[in-house]
Amino acid sequence: MSYETIAVHADGPVLHVALHRPDRLNAFDRTMTGELTELWRGTARDRSVRVVVLTGTGRAFCSGADMGDLAGERGPRGAGVDDELAFLPGPHLDVPVIVAVNGICAGGGLHFVADADIVIASESAAFVDPHVSVGQVSALEPVSLALRVPIPRLLRLALLGRGERLDAAAALACDLVSEVVPGVDLLQRARELAALVAANSPAAVAATRGALRSLEGRLLRSSMEEGWQTIMDHWRHPDSAEGPRAFAERRAPRWAGD
Repeated sequence: MSYETIAVHADGPVLHVALHRPDRLNAFDRTMTGELTELWRGTARDRSVRVVVLTGTGRAFCSGADMGDLAGERGPRGAGVDDELAFLPGPHLDVPVIVAVNGICAGGGLHFVADADIVIASESAAFVDPHVSVGQVSALEPVSLALRVPIPRLLRLALLGRGERLDAAAALACDLVSEVVPGVDLLQRARELAALVAANSPAAVAATRGALRSLEGRLLRSSMEEGWQTIMDHWRHPDSAEGPRAFAERRAPRWAGD
């Protein structure tokens, strides 16, 4: 099947997926989230796939939600937080997901990091959560990372917005990623890790992963639902529209509270 915004190919038991909007730094729009959701649902039925490797095309991994979508009329993708995040592979699949961060990972791009089973990064990778800098609430990404990254680090990332940028070394130090390699070696290292996973008992891997995912879900579920409601409530605030508008006009935002 051909896709407009993602590149997909299989290598034996490994499914390689690349976010493919390099001209938009792989920002996800409704087309990409729809294609990803379709891909994961199909992959869940494919028993030949034992592991997924996810990366980005070009110099970025994912710059988050497309600013054009944020500037328009806002609305949920479905009935709740599960539908909103249906473009992530983790909830659909029984197989591990390895994310290889090849460049900037911003805002909603952190969803892919939080959802992954294993995250590695190139030396040129960087992480930033600019939500509050463009008038948006960051109440899902930091919550979903709270079992992996210390809360003080998440607070800096979420509250400083564009003012806090983690390079690959800092991301490794706080366990946002588990390994950093030179950029030229990133995909090869991802393939090596995928081969190690694929060599194990598929049933044992799925059951082990399922136990850990179940624990994570029980601990975070209510906070994720509350966070999603907070985000939707904020859509009615004037800052939610002013932030993207100011970004598009390349000017300082005029916040309602100023």
